[in-house]
This record gives sequence, structure tokens and C-alpha cells, in this order.
Amino acid sequence: MNKILLTFLCASLLPTSLLADDNEEINDTVRIYDIEEVYVYDNPKEAYRLRQQPLNSTSFSQLQLKSLNTQDLRQLSAFVPSFVMPEYGSRYTSSMYMRGIGSRVNSPAMGMYVDDMPIQSKSAFNFHTYDIDRVDVLHGPQGTLYGMNNEGGLIRLYSRNPFLYQGTDLKLSLGNKFRRKAEIGHYTKLNDETAFAVSAFYSGQNGFFTNKFNGERADKFNEFGGKARLLWNPTHRLNFSFVADYQYVNQNGFPYGQIVTKEQIATADITSPYYALKAGTQSPSQNRQSVYRRNMLNTGVGVKYNGNGFVLNSMTSWQFLRDYMMMDNDYLPQDFLHLEQRQLQNSLTEELSVKSKNHSRWQWAFGAFGAYQWLKTDAPVYIDGDMNKYLSRRITDVAYNGVLAAMTKRIAAEMIKKGIPEEKAMQAAAIAAKAAIAKAGGISINMQMQPILGLFRTPTFNLGFYHESNIDITNRLRATLGLRYDYSHVAIDYKTSARLLMDESVMGVKIKPTITSLLAHHESNHFKELLPKIGLTYRLDNGNNVYATWSKGYRAGGYNIQMFSDILQTEIAAAAQKARGDIDIAHDEAYYSNIAKTIEYKPETSFNYEAGAHLNLMDGQMKLDLAAFYMQIRNQQLSVLANNYGFGRMMTNAGKSHSCGLEATLRGVALNDKLSYALSYGFTSAKFDEYVDSTAAGVVNYKDKRVPFVPQHTLAGNADYRIDVDPAALLDPSNRFHLRSVTVGLNLSAQGNTYWDELNTISQNFYATLGAHADADFGPMHINLWVRNLTDTKYNTFAVQSAATGTKHTFGQLGNPFQIGVDVSFHF
Repeated sequence: MNKILLTFLCASLLPTSLLADDNEEINDTVRIYDIEEVYVYDNPKEAYRLRQQPLNSTSFSQLQLKSLNTQDLRQLSAFVPSFVMPEYGSRYTSSMYMRGIGSRVNSPAMGMYVDDMPIQSKSAFNFHTYDIDRVDVLHGPQGTLYGMNNEGGLIRLYSRNPFLYQGTDLKLSLGNKFRRKAEIGHYTKLNDETAFAVSAFYSGQNGFFTNKFNGERADKFNEFGGKARLLWNPTHRLNFSFVADYQYVNQNGFPYGQIVTKEQIATADITSPYYALKAGTQSPSQNRQSVYRRNMLNTGVGVKYNGNGFVLNSMTSWQFLRDYMMMDNDYLPQDFLHLEQRQLQNSLTEELSVKSKNHSRWQWAFGAFGAYQWLKTDAPVYIDGDMNKYLSRRITDVAYNGVLAAMTKRIAAEMIKKGIPEEKAMQAAAIAAKAAIAKAGGISINMQMQPILGLFRTPTFNLGFYHESNIDITNRLRATLGLRYDYSHVAIDYKTSARLLMDESVMGVKIKPTITSLLAHHESNHFKELLPKIGLTYRLDNGNNVYATWSKGYRAGGYNIQMFSDILQTEIAAAAQKARGDIDIAHDEAYYSNIAKTIEYKPETSFNYEAGAHLNLMDGQMKLDLAAFYMQIRNQQLSVLANNYGFGRMMTNAGKSHSCGLEATLRGVALNDKLSYALSYGFTSAKFDEYVDSTAAGVVNYKDKRVPFVPQHTLAGNADYRIDVDPAALLDPSNRFHLRSVTVGLNLSAQGNTYWDELNTISQNFYATLGAHADADFGPMHINLWVRNLTDTKYNTFAVQSAATGTKHTFGQLGNPFQIGVDVSFHF
């Protein structure tokens, strides 16, 4: 078997997947094998298979992906220990958390490669996955072999290789809530030098959640796309790969419903909106239906040269993204606040790597990575009618109380001079002052806040040089030594403005001042870091090994754009309290310097300690992977609400935190390979060690609080059993569509407890969802009946608190309820 795999590895000459040339194994689409043995990937940097390296990883073959019936990485993440990529409202928010670190905004904590192309934008991580041959999830920092932003780990996706797989595949799906999908792919090998693949898809769903305000489905979507891939081997040493992948999605998003407590319901009278409700997350009710649309194109050109004793790889990619988002930012049927955002992004990356190709005791890899990203964001925030009324009432109260206090003090002073006791004088003076204000015409201030405009250009440049060596110290002990130098330059050019129209009537005096503020400036910063890695792997018999690794993880700092509306609203409100005429707020360099300090956030660094084992048990019928980790994190980057008004989320830094945990994955086959199974579990304890923050309520100390968005437990399992109906039909060409076998399976995914805020006041308890499927194999045709969330479990995938209306509310997004559907696939 090893000779066969080596032969195919050398013959491919492409950075793509290879399958062992064993016709019985390839044609048997039901049997489950150890994908580390059956699938060999000629990675441009790594010298060994994943389970031979000093790291923990989780891999999924095409058969396993089909068994789990996952539609995208969010659903697949439920079957990876210590990893979560939940539903966060739309394809725009592709947040991922691994081992206690992650981010909802700005730079991601995990990297992603698709067919060896690095994906730069977090807004592009959540896409429709199809034509996929294999998915790898690498746990822990991977900076000594891969590009930027993989402090928590790395995801690799590989498409089918048309050199090894030919024909046409068609898949049609239909489910409840009119879940529909069509995928088609054609794979052709023209000759020994050239092969290509083209594929396309359409997918849509009417949605599960209804916006009670307008009766519209709050989570419906439609998406489509196409992919083309060309592989060309002009010589036995030189080969090329070309790939282009376009996707478009149009969806209703952010179906957040208010979370109502039992206490709120118990105290609600008949006029209250909480009256007669059931405690928990309500259906969304927003006067403006949130939407998200995205155009995305990823292209890449790969070049590989097989030299004498080395392999040189180059991948050049261009990524384009243009999207539009409209969010009802108060999530209520009232008209307080909504925002729009348009992103236009172009990213250019180049990665050049060279690795050894020999049988010596030293295996090495060197590489250089460069990326430049142009990003323009147009993000106006609209202050709507109910918000203007609220602000008008608030400033009217401030003005009235100020005038009342001054008049009361003056009148009381005159009374005290006449010998009236101070307490009685103050009471009488207050009554007299109120009457005087009313007689003079009272105080009324109406405010009309115009849209807060914001145009931001945030270019980012990243350059990295990396090296990793694997040295066999003895026949059993291998040392892994790695080092990366990472340089990042970030900048922001911003132009944002606010305009407030006021109509004041103060005791007969009427004025109509206008207050304006314009902020326009350029800021830049750069960061550099050395990222070392040290690992030891001790090889046991039968392919088993144990390992220990120490490595440093890193995410560069940057600038927040989401909080400018909060900054402008704060200074406009302060100026409005003193306005006696038109005001154009001036800003000097000292003020811009303070803004720079306000909007910037620092780099995050982590020191990671990991020990584990890769074990082959029961004569290779069972694979067990174990890992224990401990991470010390400095300046942890957290996504929080902007300080004063909460009009947007921003990145901030906690002082210190730590994360520790365990990961275990068990996979195997039994009963003459008719039963295949997998079980995984992850435990993560992520807590703040030092984190003090200033809030509207005062200084808050978060020491010993759990890091939000990180589930403490992740548990998953699946089992498939094949029932052979007529295996002899494989040899009978007259029964081409004869039923060969039926495979039935169950899968379980569970996670929790997950906190949604730094104070740990709102959380999702541990929950589990159950899935099932039955696949009928007719040879060229498969019919797969599937069910997700069989028990209709109710749970929140996300929760957020908002005080934009002056009252703090908590909103959550419910996970999808019971789903059922059928897939019909053909291979021609």
C-alpha cells in the first residue's frame, strides 16, 4: 500500500489530493477508512501526514461529509472538539472560536485555505461548500507554516481532483420550509497533462423564523455560484493549477428575538408587551427587515516545481468582495436605529514555499507570505424617529432640571435671608420655580439627528517569513523547530460626520441651532513579532506516537470603525446642552490624537502548551487522538459594545486571560467494516486573569469571569451501519440501478455552557441536537433521506445586549428547529 501511495504522490505533481489506486476501495463508497492512510495530500509545506505531526487535528473525508450532511462550515464545526462557528445572523458574520479565542469583528483568530489559497477576509469565511473532497481543521497556532491570523488554528479545504475523479455529478435536494438545492459538477481528464473541473450550485430556503412585525420570513435566503479549476502538467517537473470560485448570496438576516425572563412576565400587566408571553427567546419583531447581500470571487494560480531534493511551490491569489448589509440595530418594532454598510474589498496574496524532498533525518521547509488588502467601508448610521424623540425628551429633561435647580437655588436664597428655615425654603422655592417656568412658556427641545455618515479606507499589509525543521534525533524521537517573523502595517483614512437640528423653546425664547461635527484624519501603525515553535514527537510501534509542543500565537492590532457613530453622538449631545446658536465643533491635533488612542486596539499574543497522542488501536480498526492544552493570552482581543450608546461593536483588549482544556477524538470501524463511528469531546475553560473596564455604571473587574462566546463543553458523535441488499449487482451490468445497499446513521452534536457577555449574566446552557439519515445506494444514483434536530431542541446560537433605546434588552438568535429533507445524487 505504501508503494502505491508513493507512486501516486509522485505522479500527481500538483498540490492537491491523491487517492490510493485500489479499485475495490475506491468503488466501495460505503466503507469508511482512515483517511490519513487512504487520502494523501501533497501539501506544499508539510513533510508528514497530520497524525504524524506534533499537533491535534480533525479531518473529514468526502464520505464523512456526506454522512454528516453538513451544508457549510458552521454545521461542520459542531463535530470538531473545542471549535465553534455558530449562526450569527448572516453570512457577513463568520466568527470562529477555537480553544477559547476568537473574534466577531475585524481580524479572525483562525486562518483558512481553500485549494491552497489563503482566504483573507473574515466576511468571506462563511460560504457554500460543495465539490469538497476533504476538510482539515488544525488546532492551535500554525504560523510557522501558514499565513497570518491563525493563532487559534487553521481550516484547509480541498476540492476534487479531476486527474483522479472523472464524470458528471448532479445533486438535487428538497426539504421543509422549501429548502432546495441543486449542485452539478463535471470532471474531465483530457490527457496525462491536462484536466479540468467545472461546477455550479443554487441553494435557497424560505426560512424558519417569521418577523412578527411584517410577517416576512426573517431568515430566508437565495444563493448561487460557480467554480472552475484547471490542472496542467506540461513536464514531469513543472505543473500549474488555476482556480476561480464565484458566489452570490441574498438573505434576510439577523433574526434576533428578545429574551424575556420569567420575572418580566410575572410583573407584566395587561398593557405590557410581556403580558401572556412564554419565557425565553421570542420570535423576531423588527420594523425594518435586516438583509445581507454579497458578491465574492476567489481566484488563484499555483505553480509547482519538482527539483532535485526540493519542491518549490507558489500560490498567487486575488480575492474580490462587495457586499451590502442593512441591520435594524435596535431589533425592536420601534424605529430607533438602523445602519447600512457597504464593503468593497480587493486582496492580493503571494505565498512562496520550498521544502525538502529526500529521505534524510532532516526535513525542512522555508516560506514567505505577503498580502495586501484594500478595503473601503461606507457605513452610515441612521437615527430614526423614536430615537430622536427619546433624545429630545432626555435633553429637555436635562435643560428643565438645570433651569429648575438654578431658579430654586436663587429663590431659596432670598427666602433664607428672610429667616425661613432652609428645608422649607427649598421646598417652597421649588414650587415657585416650577410655576415660573410654566408661566414663562415652559421648556421644550426637539432634536433631529441626521444620519451619521462614515467612509473608511483601511488598507492592510502583511509580510511573513517562516521556517520549520523536523529532525530525527533518534529512530523514534523527532524534534520540530519553527520560527516566523511577522510584520503588519495597518492604516485608517476616515471621514465621518454628524449633524443635529434643534428646535428649542426655553421660557419664551425660541432658537433653532444646528450642531455639526466632521472628523477626517489618517492614522497608521505597524506591528512586528517573532513566533517560535518547539515540538517533540516520540514514535511508538504500529504508527502510534506521543508529542509535546510549545508555540507562540499572535494577532496584529488595528483600528475600530464601528464606534465612530458613538464618538460623534457623544460630542454632539454634549454640545447640544450648551447650544445657543449654530455650532461647528472644531477638532485640533490633540483631539485627533485622543481619537486614535480610542479607536486603536493592541496585538494579541498567546503562549500555547500542548501534549497529546495519536493512537491506532485494535489492529488499526480504531483511531484515538488525545490532546491537552494550556494557553496564556495577553491583550486578548474582545468584541464588545461601544461604550456610551452601544451603536456598534468594537474591538478592545483584556489584560490577561488563560484557556486550558482537553480534546479527544475516536474513530473506527467494526462488524466487518459495516459499522463506522466517530466520537469527539472537547473541554475548554477560558477565564480572565486581569481585565478591568470603565463602563457607564463605573469600573468593572472581570477577573475570574469566563471569556464570552466560548462553550465549555463540545460533544459530538455519529454512527453509520451498512445493510447489504445485493452486492452481486455490482457485477451485473444489466442491473445498473439495482439497489446495492442501505446505510442508516445517527449523529449527535452538543455544546455549552456558553456565556454571551463579560459579566457572565446571560448564557446558553448545555444542549444537544440529534440527526439521522438513511442512504440508498443504487450504484450511479443515491437517495439520502435526512433529518436535523430530530428532537426539535430549543437553544440560542447567539445573544447580545443592547441599550440603544435607553433600556437594556437582551436579544437572542434561536437555532434551527426540526428539519427534514431528501437528497438525490447521480454520477454519469
